[in-house]
Amino acid sequence: MGMGTSTFVTRWINFLTMLLAIVVIIFGVWMSTHHDSCRKSLTLPVIGLGAVIFLISVVGFLGALKDISILLWVYLITLFFVLVGILVFTVLVFIVTNNGSGHSVTGLRYKEYQLQDYSSWFLKELNNSHNWERLKICLVKSEDCNNLSKKYKTLKQYKSAKLTPIEAGCCRPPSQCGYPAVNASYYDLTFHPVSPNNDCKRYKNSRAIKCYDCDSCKAGVAQYMKTEWRVVAIFNVVLFVVLSIIYFVGCCARRNAARRHSKA
Repeated sequence: MGMGTSTFVTRWINFLTMLLAIVVIIFGVWMSTHHDSCRKSLTLPVIGLGAVIFLISVVGFLGALKDISILLWVYLITLFFVLVGILVFTVLVFIVTNNGSGHSVTGLRYKEYQLQDYSSWFLKELNNSHNWERLKICLVKSEDCNNLSKKYKTLKQYKSAKLTPIEAGCCRPPSQCGYPAVNASYYDLTFHPVSPNNDCKRYKNSRAIKCYDCDSCKAGVAQYMKTEWRVVAIFNVVLFVVLSIIYFVGCCARRNAARRHSKA
């Protein structure tokens, strides 16, 4: 790569990255004003990520534009630590989400989930009373369970529905309990449970109780988090590759700048 080429590429790659960072920040601000409390916890990390990307891009852009050696050094060192952070986080995500999968049940289109199938990290976080109380409040306020009776007008529609992990684990008792469903939001609890599963006793038809204290509900949340984290991990792999290319180009620009200064 020629002396001017790498600097030119670094300059414009970082300019485009600055625009991307601004979009990420705007999205984080939009989330803070449009989402409920359950999802507002995501706004600070999103805004923070956008801010970090923006600052790194500004430093790299100015370093390449003004041919300032110290800025290119700061840019490369900071970008290196970002790459290491992304790599470590992605590896940990794949390790944490390696365990856990649904169990098929005869007659159901969806799967049921068991908390003990998931990693020890999920068990620790979801069994923490403070963490779960906060999540439970969000689940009660959400429309996941409350909308089931609106989505499925008849019992036949409900029984043939493909429920999400949270709907399957938090909005209904485990199928092994044997409670007959009256409709999408009500079960006949006069029926004696055929299973020793403690979730059978925890389930209530009340909209504020449902199965929110059940291990099956925690397992449904774990499965939801696993799916979301896997998506983030895959995105991080792509981001890592892109930033690695940018880092390589930045190294070339820094080396060429050093050569020009030594010849001056």
